[in-house]
Amino acid sequence: MNFTLPHIPERTGKPRKSGLTMMMDKGLSLRQVEDFIETNGDYTDIVKLGFGTSFLTKNVEKKIRLYKEANIRVYLGGTLFESFIIRDMFNDYVKLLEKLKLDMAEVSDGSITLPHAKKCEYIHTLSKNFTVLSEVGSKEEGFVIRPAKWTSMMKKELQAGSFKVIAEARESGTVGIYRSSGHAHTLLINKILGTINKDDVLWEAPQKSQQVWFIKLLGPNVNLGNIGYDDVIPLETLRLGLRGDTFFSFLPKNMQKNYLEFYNEGNHPTGIKKSQRQ
Repeated sequence: MNFTLPHIPERTGKPRKSGLTMMMDKGLSLRQVEDFIETNGDYTDIVKLGFGTSFLTKNVEKKIRLYKEANIRVYLGGTLFESFIIRDMFNDYVKLLEKLKLDMAEVSDGSITLPHAKKCEYIHTLSKNFTVLSEVGSKEEGFVIRPAKWTSMMKKELQAGSFKVIAEARESGTVGIYRSSGHAHTLLINKILGTINKDDVLWEAPQKSQQVWFIKLLGPNVNLGNIGYDDVIPLETLRLGLRGDTFFSFLPKNMQKNYLEFYNEGNHPTGIKKSQRQ
């Protein structure tokens, strides 16, 4: 950090097992990746090459190497995994991971219908040689999975060998664990937290309001994913209480109390008295 401030919450250090930030790369150039690493490398744990972008992105092997050299793990989006599976090309998918020298893989079924036992079989097979992230939830808006089924699938996928289970939200943040409005599906999330260890879940939270909601609920070291490449440092300030939305979340109660008393007496941070404000 560039200077010292008291009452900043403690963040886990890399390599992290909790407090993960996963950035979604939707086709960044090599130069953009270099710039991203310079400014965001310390705060980024995982990069997902979103959906099928790795099929099109130029210099993808060089890009992966840049991330790995910066101690950032990389994996291919779950939609690409599903694209191989629906074509009956699982072995080809494994060969692709090996060719790209990746040590992480995502198993998902958000776009295709996959028997859950078969999904767990893929997880188990891949977990022998890769760190597996498995995604639970449909990408289809309006498609509802009962909370009990969510938790059951998450539990079985962790048992099959998943490092973390990803709670689906897409890049829009309007499906899965969120309503179409972007608001959290609190009943579902509370059900998950009542059954699954919070550190075993990577919550997709592309919108700032969703990041704030989870930080206030689970603290600064909550695992968050689908973060935009220019939102990583803003997210870190939310985690540390250095942004208005979480400003008071980690301050001592007496400091909050003193401030409120000062403010209620008619003072204001701008220096304008209450009687002078419109």
